[in-house]
Amino acid sequence: MKTYGLIGNPVAHSFSEKYFSEKFEKEEINAEYKLFKLEDLTEFQDLLKKEKNLKGLNVTSPFKEKIFPFLDEIEEQAQNIGAVNTIKFEDGRRIGYNTDSFGFLKSLFPIIEKQHTDALILGTGGAAKAIAQALKSMGIDYQMVSRTPAENQIAYTDLTAEIIKENLLIVNCTPLGTYPNVEESPNIPYEGLTKKHLLYDLTYNPVVTQFLAQGQMRECKVFNGQKMLEFQAERSWEIWNEK
Repeated sequence: MKTYGLIGNPVAHSFSEKYFSEKFEKEEINAEYKLFKLEDLTEFQDLLKKEKNLKGLNVTSPFKEKIFPFLDEIEEQAQNIGAVNTIKFEDGRRIGYNTDSFGFLKSLFPIIEKQHTDALILGTGGAAKAIAQALKSMGIDYQMVSRTPAENQIAYTDLTAEIIKENLLIVNCTPLGTYPNVEESPNIPYEGLTKKHLLYDLTYNPVVTQFLAQGQMRECKVFNGQKMLEFQAERSWEIWNEK
């Protein structure tokens, strides 16, 4: 039986195991999908030795950027983004891909409106880098927001209601608000939100995070990460099975 899985920490909240297990059962695919919680990537080699039938892995936080040295090849888009969320095992080699950008774009196209020309990306990790690449490909200007800003980034403490009003697309790429810490949310001046805003949260559990709830209170359009995950998961499956 072929084995696929997810590496990260934490992984218990992930939808991937249920999603792929149901897919395998429905399509009568002789495969299994496992969750592998790693304390750090020193455990990665032990995992590879233990799981002899491993054909593909998804990668989640905090390893999307740290996994690079453990791979034999990195596909161009993942290289450009600076993050890997999918690994394909082929002929004894480990090849890294990024499907986050693909999933985000496919989910965003039906909901974006003409006024969403400027964006704030909350967070600067691997997922945020994929979102930045996607927005760049659409010609959307963006600003990344970080607790510890690097060059060309701004701090949360720099945000004002006026900056919020000027950026009508806000994408939360942080884990704040993810189950079980559902009361948390990014620290931004929500009073700057308007009806013209689109708030997109990569989190999908809970369905409505505190970040999105703040938007709903102000009649913003809100969207969670469920569709993005489904699209990126299907793209991962295509990659794993491409000849």
